[in-house]
Amino acid sequence: MAASKWALIRPFFLILTLHSLAIYLFTRGFLLTRTELSSFSHCSDKYQSPCSIPSPTYNANASFFGDRPSKSGSNGQCWTRPAVDRLVIIILDALRFDFVAPSFFFEEKKPWMDKLEVLQKLASDEGMSSRIFKAIADPPTTSLQRLKGLTTGGLPTFIDVGNSFGAPAIVEDNLIFQLANNGKRVLMMGDDTWVKLFPHHFNESYPYPSFNVKDLDTVDNGVIEHLLPSLLRDDWDVLIAHFLGVDHAGHIYGVDSTPMIAKLEQYNNILEEVVQVLKNQSGSGGLHENTLLVVMGDHGQTLNGDHGGGTAEEVETSLFAMSLRNPPAPVATVLDKNYCQLDLDGKKICIGTFQQLDFAVTMASLLGIPFPFGSIGRVNPELYALTGRTWETHNQCAEKLGSHSNLESWMLNYVNNLCVNTWQVKRYIDLYSITSVIGLPAEDLRYINALYSQAQGSWLDIMKFALYSENGTHSRIIDNTASVLQRQIDAYSRFLEGVAELARFAWTEFNLMLMVFGLCVMLTALCVHLYSIRTVHALCKSYYPFSGRSASLRILTVTFFVAIRAFSFLSNSYILAEGRVASFLLGTTGILNLWFSSDTGEVAVENLLFLVLNIIIRFGMESGLSKETIGSGSSIVHSFGSTGIEKGWSLKIGLLELLPILALSILVVLIYIIISRNSFWKRLKYFYTMGNILCCMLMSVHWIVESNIIGASEELKNFGKTFAPRIIYSIGLLHFVLLALSLTINKKYMVPVSNPTDALAIVATGMLSAWSSTILILLGRQGPNVALVCILGAWCITRLNWAAQVDAESGTATGPISNPMPVLQWSLLAVCLFSYTGHWCTFDGLRYAAAFIGFEHFNIVQQGILLAIDTFGVSHIIPVLSIPFLVLYKHQISKKKHPDGLLFINLTQAFLIYGLITAFTTTLTIICVTIQRRHLMVWGLFAPKYVFDVLGLLLTDVLICVGSLFYY
Repeated sequence: MAASKWALIRPFFLILTLHSLAIYLFTRGFLLTRTELSSFSHCSDKYQSPCSIPSPTYNANASFFGDRPSKSGSNGQCWTRPAVDRLVIIILDALRFDFVAPSFFFEEKKPWMDKLEVLQKLASDEGMSSRIFKAIADPPTTSLQRLKGLTTGGLPTFIDVGNSFGAPAIVEDNLIFQLANNGKRVLMMGDDTWVKLFPHHFNESYPYPSFNVKDLDTVDNGVIEHLLPSLLRDDWDVLIAHFLGVDHAGHIYGVDSTPMIAKLEQYNNILEEVVQVLKNQSGSGGLHENTLLVVMGDHGQTLNGDHGGGTAEEVETSLFAMSLRNPPAPVATVLDKNYCQLDLDGKKICIGTFQQLDFAVTMASLLGIPFPFGSIGRVNPELYALTGRTWETHNQCAEKLGSHSNLESWMLNYVNNLCVNTWQVKRYIDLYSITSVIGLPAEDLRYINALYSQAQGSWLDIMKFALYSENGTHSRIIDNTASVLQRQIDAYSRFLEGVAELARFAWTEFNLMLMVFGLCVMLTALCVHLYSIRTVHALCKSYYPFSGRSASLRILTVTFFVAIRAFSFLSNSYILAEGRVASFLLGTTGILNLWFSSDTGEVAVENLLFLVLNIIIRFGMESGLSKETIGSGSSIVHSFGSTGIEKGWSLKIGLLELLPILALSILVVLIYIIISRNSFWKRLKYFYTMGNILCCMLMSVHWIVESNIIGASEELKNFGKTFAPRIIYSIGLLHFVLLALSLTINKKYMVPVSNPTDALAIVATGMLSAWSSTILILLGRQGPNVALVCILGAWCITRLNWAAQVDAESGTATGPISNPMPVLQWSLLAVCLFSYTGHWCTFDGLRYAAAFIGFEHFNIVQQGILLAIDTFGVSHIIPVLSIPFLVLYKHQISKKKHPDGLLFINLTQAFLIYGLITAFTTTLTIICVTIQRRHLMVWGLFAPKYVFDVLGLLLTDVLICVGSLFYY
């Protein structure tokens, strides 16, 4: 028997090994990050550029940029002349564009609009020195990638999304390093991600833990405590304050919620105080005489509070800038190119556009420090124009050109900055192409080189004519200074925009050889899978004959359904609608069941119930138990608990809160019936029963305490929110350990049953008991309803009598290979439950709040485990571990007594078929991302789908291996 057991189990481990190798190879080829160069910019590098040209009588102390700076930049000037003395950066995490922009810029006013009134008022009243921008982020829009992109000036890489929970220190050149290296004192407060990214760069920092999304106030209160007093100090040059309340409010309650609006109003009050302090100190000789205030978001968020993808809501955020040193009137010629409208008072308010890619180089330019070596952004002209000092004449080129107007002075200063900007980007692209493993496409590089040569060549010609030509040519240049400079600005801009476009198109390096190897190994694994099924099926023929035509028809039908779902992944629209596609296919199989059963003249109640359940799941995906509804419900309860509402509404909300507890009570009864009917181990039977009942009671306490509907003491609240979930986790772990120990010590002694069918039922029930309570509490109030749907769906699938689950003539239980439809239905139901519980295959579909149920502080291991269990619980863990029940029912109703080995052969078939369905769909996902690797949505949609599918496949393989060790 032992040899037979390992012969059945061995293919599972072989398939797991092949899948792991295939995914490793393909991932190495598909998710390669760009090469991070170790080069850093220095002040002395400027003299390698064509932007500093010696004259025939070379003056070592003269250049196009004014005086020659020292290498350390100690005299305040390095690559560019500093335009601001101090910089205040206030980051409001997940700041949507419509949080800042006035509501009259939109078709419909929403409740969360016009809450940051202070920024709108400044942009309206002081439009020459204050401006609102629509800031565009590059996906993926997780906080780590956005902070990395903001400070390095490069594009984020997809692979770094996995580091969002544990930010590694940035090792490439970046804005914060340049600030510290050039004598700028940096003060940071807020999100502790900053000190993880830059552990040794801040003169002073006040970090606060950032990953407890249920905590709306700790980080913000810490920032508020230090922000205003710090503005009155003179021991810093750059201040960074990172608020998190809006991001967390979005994750928990959604955008259209009372906590979100309260946070925005709080921020408005804080910003009013900040602006007042800055203005009070902005007089001549004051601390903030020449300070620039920047209020910005790192990314946006959807109405559900999610971010991470590439939708407009996620990539569009806001940036507000205000200079305390006003520019001259001609600034309007630069700024009025924006989109402008009149407010209710008839004042003009304008909205500019800002690429976050440009942030690092723009700030470096304004502060007069070297641009980060890997930056590919452009000095933003509107931000550069807001500061008064950029309008001053300060170099010999301006004097030679005879530029006397403010606008011409600004244009020349801006051209000088763009010259350095362009040279820096060009030298980075050149070095990257040489040192990178694959580099950039040769044709694109030739195009970029042509743009650069054209831009720099025309500028050098202008400068030579201006500095060294005879009076006639010189006069012609003077007469057309503005137009000449504008053409030069356009030339530099074309080059920089071309580089950014090239980087967005071809930044990530695909190693096609590794990708092909990985795909080939994946196809080999499919062949091994099919061979294993065929081998196991050969063993079944000794017990019952293969019913030829009918079985072949069923296999072809199942293959057709699997192929439809798998090939739908070639379309981004169908990936977004994956849950609805699975629901449609599941409903279609139910209709087929109904059709075949009607041919016999008997329509089982399970057929009708199965279709009703599918309808419930389908509506649940659209408007039921999805993340939107969960967020809205939480928001209503929060509002009820904090502000109070009418009595009629309180009754409705009370009933709404009691529904999950009622469903939980029904679930307890079902669990008790299931366990009590099994000939369970005498002592463990009562332990498992009491353990599950206790877990359900603790869940009720947890939800009631969180609802704020009843008054509770602080001790009870602390127990319900923290200790109750931890006890549930502990009981589940104890169940699993006891089950493993019992099977390890002596399975025959501990399971006094007469046949292997009962033994398998006992172990499978115990395994589900160990996992179910943890998964239920992580799902939240929707958990009991989802569990009831899952149990009823499993009951229907196991009892459906489509095409003779048991051979009518012989009374012999046929194997899953003869009728794989129940396995397919179980797989489709798992996919439907994934969407039904508010998940989807993007990183903004992760329910981060679930990772903090029972915990207040972040730990990468414990929060990662809880998040994984919540994400894959009802879609992978429960379905795979429940597969034995698909086989058990057929053997229990069989008229004949079968040899012991047949049950495990059938179970092996079920495991292999379920694994094959998962592996085939994952293989099509791999083929899809290979084909679509240059698609516009590759990183926003196709790559996340790949990550979720391959992780799901590996988890399925691991669970099948673990399950086989427990069940056989």
